[in-house]
Amino acid sequence: MRMRRRTGIVALTLVLASAGLGACSAGGNSSGKKSINVLMVNNPPMLELQKLTAANFTKQTGIKVNFVVKVEQDMRDTASTEFANQTGQYDVATLSNFEIPYYAKAGWISSMASIAKDPKFDQADILPSMTSALSYNGTVYGEPFYGESSFLMYRKDVMQNLGITVPTDPTWQQVAEWAAKADGSQAGMKGICLRGLAGWGDNLAPLTTVVNTFGGTWFDQDWKAQVNTGGFKKAANFYVDLVRQHGEPGAATFSFPQCLNALQQGKVAMWYDSTAAAGSLEASDSPVKGKIGYVSAPHDQTAQSGWLYTWAWAIEKASKHQENAKKFVSWASSKAYEQLVAADTKNPSTGGPTNIPAGKRASTYSDPTYLKVASAFATPTLNSIKNAPAAMPGVQKRPYSGIQFVGIPSFTDFGTNCAKAVSSAIAGSETTDSALNSCQALAQAAGNKQK
Repeated sequence: MRMRRRTGIVALTLVLASAGLGACSAGGNSSGKKSINVLMVNNPPMLELQKLTAANFTKQTGIKVNFVVKVEQDMRDTASTEFANQTGQYDVATLSNFEIPYYAKAGWISSMASIAKDPKFDQADILPSMTSALSYNGTVYGEPFYGESSFLMYRKDVMQNLGITVPTDPTWQQVAEWAAKADGSQAGMKGICLRGLAGWGDNLAPLTTVVNTFGGTWFDQDWKAQVNTGGFKKAANFYVDLVRQHGEPGAATFSFPQCLNALQQGKVAMWYDSTAAAGSLEASDSPVKGKIGYVSAPHDQTAQSGWLYTWAWAIEKASKHQENAKKFVSWASSKAYEQLVAADTKNPSTGGPTNIPAGKRASTYSDPTYLKVASAFATPTLNSIKNAPAAMPGVQKRPYSGIQFVGIPSFTDFGTNCAKAVSSAIAGSETTDSALNSCQALAQAAGNKQK
């Protein structure tokens, strides 16, 4: 998603100001009503935005933006504390579709209704799945900066040599069969790469999509945990067995960056993960540029199984600069901003057409400049996001939102602990069933508090 892969970025907590804007003090806005404080995660698209803000947004509006930039977990912790306490220190923060619905329910963030109604912003151009994921009770509370789903990436040449024709909607059973055939088909090549690193946004993200399509769920309608039984148990054993038998060596330590490198270096034939990976795989300096095929997330009992994730902008309810904050959000999620990034070709690591914060607007996928560099993966990415089964991720109704996560605050705790148990099973230090029994107890304790 781009969920945990950004841990590959240098793990520093930086307090930075946008070019020429001065530092943000701990006490909040130091420049009066024409200054806002923005808390955001330190991934490349956000740092590009920070670089472009002064010469564009501030020049146009006179509003200075003081950025506080932190690594993902630190940013989440800071945002959680800040929004719960409503001190008003930050006007805007980067939140995901995991936090925004329950932050809205708690009354911690402001409605984006005025932005959504502005014809210049063109809310209708925002992909419906993104608008829905960032809404609560029919009202929009977040605007996406970029979005993603998940799909299967595979070496076209390897599959062709094995006589395998990959359909656009493969099943997990097919993937397992292909992984077995591809394993060892070339020197040092394994069949598939899957995340094994412990984390609710790491190994649990792809695993939960498998759980959904295998007929499982974290909780039933009465908040009874279903982790060590039925479809959940079947999916977890399938996932662990697949990666142990035909996956990358040391899989328990693999996240997004390691799997990306493995596919680029010819060490694996397939990889199931974020649609955002395609830009790196098709980059001009990628060893596998032009060699990768992209198809929808594998499924079993459901028609679709890809996840849905977005980094989005949210405005703190206690902010004293609501209108200025909304102007920033409107600009940062706009079509015009994407065009600024596309034009910034002097900075290939963060700017240029391949670095457009995509996955949120339909117009991006009809832009000739973008399609020229993204032709290999643009349509599969768009289809994956559009078809992400947010309303009904599995075969049964459940009392929570989210495809690859459980949309309640306590998931960050019990999900992380469950992820550690699953990672241990992948490493072989305990059985999958034992890991699931541990997860069952953790999940049920959380479920009891939701009743």
